[in-house]
Amino acid sequence: MSLLAVEDLAIRVPGGLAVDGVSFTLAPGEVLGLMGESGAGKSLTGAALLGLLPAGAALAGGRIQFDGARLDLLAESGWRRLRGRRIGAVFQDPATALDPLQRVGAQLAETLRYHGKPPSARLDVVGAWLAAVGLPAERARAYPHELSGGMRQRVAIALALCPGPDVLVADEPTTALDMPLRGQVAGLLRRLARAQRSSVLLISHDVRSVAAAADRVAVMYAGRLAEIGPAEQVLRAPAHPYTRALLASVPGLDARVDRLAATPGAMPPPGAVPPGCAFAPRCARADAACLRRPPLVAGVACWHAGGYETGPVTTCRGRT
Repeated sequence: MSLLAVEDLAIRVPGGLAVDGVSFTLAPGEVLGLMGESGAGKSLTGAALLGLLPAGAALAGGRIQFDGARLDLLAESGWRRLRGRRIGAVFQDPATALDPLQRVGAQLAETLRYHGKPPSARLDVVGAWLAAVGLPAERARAYPHELSGGMRQRVAIALALCPGPDVLVADEPTTALDMPLRGQVAGLLRRLARAQRSSVLLISHDVRSVAAAADRVAVMYAGRLAEIGPAEQVLRAPAHPYTRALLASVPGLDARVDRLAATPGAMPPPGAVPPGCAFAPRCARADAACLRRPPLVAGVACWHAGGYETGPVTTCRGRT
């Protein structure tokens, strides 16, 4: 049963459609990884789920159904009742989510107060959440600038999850971290969300973070879904040429390579997407059939879909 369903979502920006016909669902406790290059429309999709589209962007079609309600029809007053309590968010830079003038423990306590926790329970809950994200209790007295980037992101995850949201939108939560920390933080997010049955939309261009956390993976290109399916299937044997190219650009953890694989050309901006398949100008398999836009069939939008084996970078090692 789906907790959240996105159907034919379209988002218009001044140049054209930046998101065009995107559909997916989230089940309770599920982590869906949304991958793609910068400019693919991933963050706009996440912003639509939070009612936080930037200036100049607007919904142009589709439906967002959450627990029986149409989010795409909500007024701002309705969003204020949902944000934080039922739909939470973790963003790329934890420094923007934390008050630099407040100790992190006080920020957690204030979040709990706002969401109805009694004063007598807050101190214990603050300590429990710091422990849950792998931080010692004494860090409650630290200011954000006294913590490393990885520690700040852990606090941001605790702030987002402590109200017990049904859905969490995590937009590039590991991008600002050092490479060794990315998989750890992504795995932490997965464990905590699963423990309280929160669904997560994990938006990332980092394949290893998605592999460490996601149950299913969706791949976006030029505002459209190219492929969606179980993480093991998409990451080990991608069926879309773009997914294959995206994964091939990341070397295996044990690989020694002189040069990374690259796909010629660039992703088209909104308003310049070619007719038919958006990836066709960059695809070695493109032919006359690709002049028509392929539908998403069996999780793949390609007229020539076929499985490819990938290297070890996409194995889901370290997942719990």
